[in-house]
Amino acid sequence: MPQGTLFIVSAPSGAGKTSLVRELIESLDGIQVSVSHTTRAMRNGEVDGVNYHFVDVAAFEAMIERGEFFEHARVFDNYYGTSRPAVQAALAAGQDVILEIDWQGARQVRQQMPDAVSIFILPPSREELERRLASRGTDEHAVIERRMRDAVSEMSHHDEYDYLVINDDFTTALRELQALVIAQRLSHERAGQAHAPLLQALLC
Repeated sequence: MPQGTLFIVSAPSGAGKTSLVRELIESLDGIQVSVSHTTRAMRNGEVDGVNYHFVDVAAFEAMIERGEFFEHARVFDNYYGTSRPAVQAALAAGQDVILEIDWQGARQVRQQMPDAVSIFILPPSREELERRLASRGTDEHAVIERRMRDAVSEMSHHDEYDYLVINDDFTTALRELQALVIAQRLSHERAGQAHAPLLQALLC
C-alpha cells in the first residue's frame, strides 16, 4: 500500500483555516486531521480523542522524554503536541494526514519529514482579516489590534511553505485545497505504487 501524504496547513487567525480543513476532509475520502495532545482541561462539549487527546502533565512530559512528538509547545500553562507514532501509523495505512499547526510547529515537522507538503492560507486583504476578527464577538479594540499583530507575524512566514491559498471565495479556496491533495495522490511515486499491477499488465 502506498504511503499517505503528510500535509501541513497553517494560517493566521481569521483566515478560515479550520472551516476549510473541515470541508476538505468531508469532501474527500482517505484524509484525516491529526488530533493533538494537550494538558489543558477539557471544555464543555469537547470529546477526548476527537478535539484533543487530553493527558496530564506527567504523561505529556513522559512522551517528550520518549521523543514521541513531531512538535510540541507550551502555551501559557498548557502543553500542546503532535504525536509522531499516531501520524506515522495513519500514513503507513495509506491515509493522508493534515497537521493544523503554526509556522514554528511547521518548521519542526519539516525538519523531520522533509517530504511533507506545506500549505499556507491567507486572507484576501488586511481589511478583510480585521473585519473577520472583529466579527467574532464584542472584543475590545485593543484585543483586535493584538490579534492583528499576531496575524501579521504569522503571515510573515508564508515564504517557508510550498503552496499559498488565498481564502477570498470559500468555494474557490476549497477547490484549490482539494486539487493539491488530489495532485499528490496522482504523483508518479504514489500512483505508480497504487497501480503497480495495472502498469505491469499494460507493459507485459
